[in-house]
Formats: sequence, structure tokens, C-alpha cells
Amino acid sequence: MSQFFYIHPENPQPRLIKQSVELLMQGGIIVYPTDSGYALGCKLENKPAMERICRIRQLPANHHFTLVCRDLSEVSSYAYVNNITFRLMKNNTPGNYTFILKATKEVPRRLMNEKRKTIGLRVPSNPIALALLEQLNEPLMSTTLMLPEEEQAYSDPDEIREHLEKQVDLIIHGGFLSQEPTTVIDLTEDSPVIIRVGKGDIMPFQ
Repeated sequence: MSQFFYIHPENPQPRLIKQSVELLMQGGIIVYPTDSGYALGCKLENKPAMERICRIRQLPANHHFTLVCRDLSEVSSYAYVNNITFRLMKNNTPGNYTFILKATKEVPRRLMNEKRKTIGLRVPSNPIALALLEQLNEPLMSTTLMLPEEEQAYSDPDEIREHLEKQVDLIIHGGFLSQEPTTVIDLTEDSPVIIRVGKGDIMPFQ
């Protein structure tokens, strides 16, 4: 049976954030709010938790997770970014974007695109997500909470509880969220390539 925390969407309670991160440190899976609906998250090196997430979502073994970072200071450890790309990202983070970047050797092979050696990376603006990342002090391995045969991410924490109460370790109720996905931008080439148009404005990347 999972725990269920009501965390204030604008002013997250430090005590509950700390307890949430303790569950992550112990190997747990959490459901937490982002800019684009709820997501499943676990620690970066936690392969058993990643496999549990794959079972919950019925994902293939080669599904590529996103690294959710608190700010761009963590990017250089996990991705190769030149000055122009860094400035472009800096001007548009935190925000509703997922960036595709060339992965460094610090990224576990199971998290990157095997052929292109790329990784998805994002810096959210959601206060709860940022508070979790600040307390955790490292990126969160994450994927959108979209259950099999569903076409959109879940936005209602009570509905999430009905479906996943026995499959995850913690569900954070951080309000009812938008279901619109992030905009995905490929920054591996000389010019940005828009992979998916979502909540983030595409104008800065055109």
C-alpha cells in the first residue's frame, strides 16, 4: 500500500519533501507532479525500480527515460552541450521542454538511445518537482505517468491512487494538472529540431 501525501503546489512542506526523498533513497518509486501532468520517478542508479516502472506502464526494456534536473548545472555531467546550445536552454528553462542531447559516459546505457547515444533531459518549473530535486541533490529518472492503452498523462491524483495504490511507494497529491505534454526539442545537431509540439512555446527554437 502506497503512502499518499498532500503537498502544497506553490509552497511545498519541507517535512513532506524530505520524507518523499527518503523513500526514493530507500529504493522507492514515487508519483509526482510536473509541468505536464504526473510522472513516475526513481533514483538514477535504481535498476529494480526502473524495471518496476516498466512493468507498471508495460514499457519495452529499451524504453528511454528522461533525466529531470533541478537546473542546468547538472547538465554537463550527463550531456555534451556547446555554448550556443547551453544559452538556448538557459533562456528557456525551467519550463515545459524536454531536450534531446548527446549523452556522456556518466549516463547508464539503459537510459540512452542505443543507436544515437542520446538522452532526454528537462528542467521543470513545478515547485514540488524542484523541491524534490533540490533535496535529492541529483537528477530523477522519470517517465510520464501514462498507463497502458491511455493516450494522456494522468492529471487527477485521486484517480491515480485508484489505479496504482498497490504498485508504487508514494503518490504525491500536488493539485489537478494540465495533461498537455512537454515540447520535445532535439539539440544534437547544429540547428534545433522540433520533435513534438506540446506545452512549451516553439518560437525560440525556430
